[in-house]
Formats: sequence, structure tokens, C-alpha cells
Amino acid sequence: MDKKQLVEKATETLRPFETSNLIETLQHLSIKQVFSHPAVLILIAAIFFFGVVRRSKAVLLSLFSLICIAVIMRYAMPAQGDDLSMSSMVPFIGGGLVIGVVAIYFSLIKSD
Repeated sequence: MDKKQLVEKATETLRPFETSNLIETLQHLSIKQVFSHPAVLILIAAIFFFGVVRRSKAVLLSLFSLICIAVIMRYAMPAQGDDLSMSSMVPFIGGGLVIGVVAIYFSLIKSD
């Protein structure tokens, strides 16, 4: 295999990872699809295991916040085509406040 064929093969292999293709894919993904993907679940489990073993409050709070934001987005964001109204924003605002209060409590107020 000469150099030109190798470059063409590498280009075709890496084409799905171009920025425009990645953004297009991410725009059409739902939260349910992302969190049901095995790679994401393995990554979350690994981060959780690392946080528990190292007793890292920052890692566990970050993981808690990430999962809570995903759950809030799943239930609070309106369906595609619906308008964003105040009644659909109330769970998002309330959930964000709960996440903030928990993060502030465990990182600043409660100390070991």
C-alpha cells in the first residue's frame, strides 16, 4: 500500500469524526439515547468508582450534578415544536436550585 492510498483510507475512516458531522449527530440525539449508550454508562460507572475509592467529594458532586441536569433536561424541556413557556421552565429552575443548594452544602458548609 503506497502513501497516497494510506492517506485516502485514513481520510475515509476519519470522515465521520469531522466537526460538522459530530455537531449534526449531536443535534439529533436525545438524552435517552445518550444515557442508554453502553460507553456512556461505563464512563459514568468508572467515574463513580473512582470517586468512591478516592473519596473525592468534587468528583461525586460533579457526577451528581451531571446526572441531575440530564434528568431535568429530559423532563423539563418541551417536545420538539412546542414553545418554551414559564410552566415548562419551573421544573428546570427548581431542579437547578436543588442542584446548586446540594453542591454548595456539601462543598462549602459540610466539612470533614
